[in-house]
Amino acid sequence: MAIIDIKTEITGNVWKIVQQVGSQVGEDEPIMILESMKMEIPVVAVESGTVKEILIQEGDTVTEGTVVARIEV
Repeated sequence: MAIIDIKTEITGNVWKIVQQVGSQVGEDEPIMILESMKMEIPVVAVESGTVKEILIQEGDTVTEGTVVARIEV
């Protein structure tokens, strides 16, 4: 099994984490939601798998390209 990094595509604040370590996620399913410029932008799983790590907390500020989670596929 491979571990895949989930990265942000924008700079923003982590508004809500919707998955937990151990959760099963499908491709394109939201893992967390960022807030940027009053918009909510989901960070999604790029493949189906199991969430192995959540590397940030709600309220954190992240920049584009930040690894925020890892999933095992």
